[in-house]
Amino acid sequence: MKVVALAGGVGAARFLRGLVRVVEPADVTVVVNTGDDLVLHGLHISPDLDTVTYTLGGGVHPEQGWGRAGDTLTVAAELRDRYGAPDWFTLGDRDLATHLVRTRILAEGGTLSRATAVIAGAWELAPTLLPMTDDPVTTRVRTADGRDLHFQRWWVGEGAEPAVAEVVVAGAAEATPAPGVLEAVGAADVVVLCPSNPVVSIGPILAVPGLRRAVAARPVVGVSPIVGGRDVRGMADRLLPAIGCEVSADAVAGLYADLLDGWVVDRRDAGLADAVAALGCRVATTESIMTTPQVAASLARTALELVAGPRRARAC
Repeated sequence: MKVVALAGGVGAARFLRGLVRVVEPADVTVVVNTGDDLVLHGLHISPDLDTVTYTLGGGVHPEQGWGRAGDTLTVAAELRDRYGAPDWFTLGDRDLATHLVRTRILAEGGTLSRATAVIAGAWELAPTLLPMTDDPVTTRVRTADGRDLHFQRWWVGEGAEPAVAEVVVAGAAEATPAPGVLEAVGAADVVVLCPSNPVVSIGPILAVPGLRRAVAARPVVGVSPIVGGRDVRGMADRLLPAIGCEVSADAVAGLYADLLDGWVVDRRDAGLADAVAALGCRVATTESIMTTPQVAASLARTALELVAGPRRARAC
């Protein structure tokens, strides 16, 4: 079975560590959000690509779910204390090596796809990791007090405190899918929408021209990132209202109604199953809080089994 997963953030990374336990890892392609990418201290940082890489490579900080395990902050402290550099986005010393490699490849004329392949190769990853695009795409948050902030500045720098008026994925309309993305989707037996933030993780991927249409042509199953009316990780509860969406498992399914053949909700949301089914897709209910790789594997197995067999007609 060939699987393409659309991914961004810690929730996706934890789901993927389960997916590669139930599908041959070499048959998995992960298309990763790059709308969060930023340049800091002259370095190109790809937070979602790095979180997926470190998690699948066994080097992620286990409590944080991002960054490197056992990392130190010597360089970050020197930048802050001696040079007065901005310290709202902290980079660990080992993490810096990844950003240095990526930045060097880009400076030499290489693409983000090339840099991603080099870094994934160094981590000996069996799944294929692809950025959603090699073109510059930036997720920006327009706040209720009139500011236009890079998503990371809003989320990390300001702790997601400012009220959100609008989310804009700048550059998406002019971007093209990265090499291999459309081909992987077209050859997939299943496309999985990981339990990622629908506004700033999955949304930017599907905003790249041609990608939503390609995904819609394949069997698609998604895992809800909302459990019991709350986001499991991140800040979906702060962002969904900005796009007119309720913070609930069935409302998020509605955002993907034109794509879904199946939707997995947590057992705490079993009462929403009928509302999801009314969208025209199959529904499964299971434990989705991925406290261990074993739970993540069971969740992945449930998702894949949900779309086994003939496809159903979609409502949208």
